[in-house]
Formats: sequence, structure tokens, C-alpha cells
Amino acid sequence: MHTNLTVNGQAHALDHDTRTTLLDALRETLDLKGTKKGCDHGQCGACTVLVNGVRINACLSLVAMHDGDEIVTIEGLASGDTLHPVQQAFLTQDALQCGYCTPGQICSTVGMLREVADGQPSQATENLSGRISLTDAEIRERMSGNLCRCSAYPQILAAIRSVAGEPA
Repeated sequence: MHTNLTVNGQAHALDHDTRTTLLDALRETLDLKGTKKGCDHGQCGACTVLVNGVRINACLSLVAMHDGDEIVTIEGLASGDTLHPVQQAFLTQDALQCGYCTPGQICSTVGMLREVADGQPSQATENLSGRISLTDAEIRERMSGNLCRCSAYPQILAAIRSVAGEPA
């Protein structure tokens, strides 16, 4: 099967087996190892990438489903030597620990902040008619698909709150 993707701003034409996941295409075909293969069941979020600006678990998605899509991985967030504000916040707040979950956490945060900016409520959103406040409960609900085996949750919360301009 043939699929055209734009990954981190670069066009790619992939010939692949119809069973190839987006995660395997990114890691094995395009050699983008930043996105991690964790549980391979969509339970840990280590493989989170942005597809057309929306966060997804790359292990649960076939590359054939993404013909013409724009994919952003952790490698595509920085601008040259300048880290993405979420990457910088994770670094500043020491939200990295072993780093295995970090790429997925950062990509998920970028997608989550866009969802909030677009006014998309979560299960924890209390006020559906006003600006969504990024309370700890709101952040935890929105990031519940991403697990940190090192339990860096307090630092991850601090990083998200700092990049969102929310008080600590």
C-alpha cells in the first residue's frame, strides 16, 4: 500500500504493509525514535503524536489511515535550537525523570492546550459557558491517557500550568 504523509514538515511517500501502525512507520521506516512504543495497546500514551493538530495514540492507528495528513512528533516541536514552550516548561519544571514517557506527555500537552484554547470541555470541566480554567483536576483528566512510570506527575502539572500561564 502507498501512503503520503507530511511528518514534521517533510513530505514522505511510504510503501507499506496494510497492517503497519503509524507508530511503526514513524519509528522503523522514518527512523524517528523519539516517539516511544510503550504498552502497544493505547493505555500508556508514550506513543502520542499530533495528527492535523489532534493528539492520538500512534500505536492504535494504521499508517494507511493517514494519507495526506500532517503528523508532528516530538522531533518536530522545536524550532531549530529553540525548544517548544512545552518542552522548555518540562525542562524548567524537571518534569522529565527517565524520559520514556516524556515525548508522549509533551505531545499530549501540546494537543491538550489546543483543545482548551478551542474551548473543548473535558469530563472535569465545571463551567461549560466560560473560559476553561486549567485546574489540577482539569489537567489530570485531560492527561489521564498518559502514564508516567516514574511518578513525575507533580512536576508535569507544574510544567503544564507554567506554559498555560496558570498560577502554580
